[in-house]
Amino acid sequence: MVKVESGREFIEKVEYGKDLLRALENLVRKNEVSAGVLMAIGAVQKASFKYYDQERREYVKIVINEPLELLSCIGNISSFKGEPLIHCHATFANKNGEVYGGHLDYETIVFSCEVYMKEFKDVKLERKYDQITGLNLLDI
Repeated sequence: MVKVESGREFIEKVEYGKDLLRALENLVRKNEVSAGVLMAIGAVQKASFKYYDQERREYVKIVINEPLELLSCIGNISSFKGEPLIHCHATFANKNGEVYGGHLDYETIVFSCEVYMKEFKDVKLERKYDQITGLNLLDI
């Protein structure tokens, strides 16, 4: 367990047509946040996310190419091999209320989106490869 203290907090609007994951990465880099949490809500024109196949130890990409509500997008900010890494899961719903979700991926295109980000002060969260799961997990 790592004890953290709150640092700065940010609220950001992601512009129409932007890639959501890239916009989150840009927000992290622009504000030099090395550890923290974030969440977002809104709507997307297209969703791209991944499911981790535990047996095969690989991600399977899923693309929903239609307007969807972004019901929830929650994640954390850490570092992997010296670079900022956003680990984020997202839940989407279509016009019939059917829900999809998984690990947020590039090419999720924003219709409207509001982001809240909280920095952890004086903490460095690093990830390292875990042999058991095949994932890059927090090293805590």
